[in-house]
Amino acid sequence: MARATVTDRVDVSLVIAAPPERVLRSFFDSQALAAWWQAMRSVTSPRVLGPYVVEWRPTEFRDDLLGRLGGILRGTVMEINPRQGFFLADVYWLPPDSDPIGPMALNVSCVPAPWPLASMESAPETATQVRILQSGCDQSARWRRFYQLFGPGWERALGTLKGLLEH
Repeated sequence: MARATVTDRVDVSLVIAAPPERVLRSFFDSQALAAWWQAMRSVTSPRVLGPYVVEWRPTEFRDDLLGRLGGILRGTVMEINPRQGFFLADVYWLPPDSDPIGPMALNVSCVPAPWPLASMESAPETATQVRILQSGCDQSARWRRFYQLFGPGWERALGTLKGLLEH
C-alpha cells in the first residue's frame, strides 16, 4: 500500500512488480493515464521542456475551500531518465471553479528495487520503487487543504497503477 506524508508536500512511495521503464511510461501514455489516474485527456511529452498536462472531469463533490475537484494539472518536464524518473517544474493545478494552486514541483522517481516477496516462485525479476514528491506552498488554508486531499489521491492512483501493471 502506498503511504503519503501530508504536511506542506505530498510524499508517496510504493513498490510495483514491473521494470522502471514500464512504470515511467505509464506517466506519459494517454491510455495508461486514463486507466490509472482517470485522466479525461492528457498531453505529455517525455523530453526536456516537454509539456505535462492532465485533465480530469470536474467532480460532483464540492470541497468547502477548493470547490469541485478535477480540472487540470500542468507543468514542464525539466529532467527525464527512463531508469530513474522525471521532474516537473512550474506545476499548477487549475481547479474547475477556483483560482489555480501553484507553482509546485513534482518529482517522480522510478528506480529498481528488490521485490519484497522474492522467496515466492512467481516473484518478478524486476520491481520498481516509485516515489512521488510534490512540493511548493504557502501557509494558506487552501494549500493545506490541497495537500490533505491530494496525498490520499496519489495513494489511490498509485495503488491502481500497481494493480494494472502487476496483472
